[in-house]
Amino acid sequence: MNAIWLAASYLFDRARSRARAALDGHPESGALSLEWIVIAVALVAAAGVAGGLITVAIKSAAGSLP
Repeated sequence: MNAIWLAASYLFDRARSRARAALDGHPESGALSLEWIVIAVALVAAAGVAGGLITVAIKSAAGSLP
């Protein structure tokens, strides 16, 4: 099995079980708090911006090659 698929399915299953625990009214059973969700969204946004900047820098550097 593909390692990336295995890791993604594991993370998805963990998130689903935590969301189910939060919706069942047991927040102490490991559900994600709002602060962690905000931090995760900020990290994903920062990674997207960094990826865009790196792509632009690589294209501009590749354009100056002979």
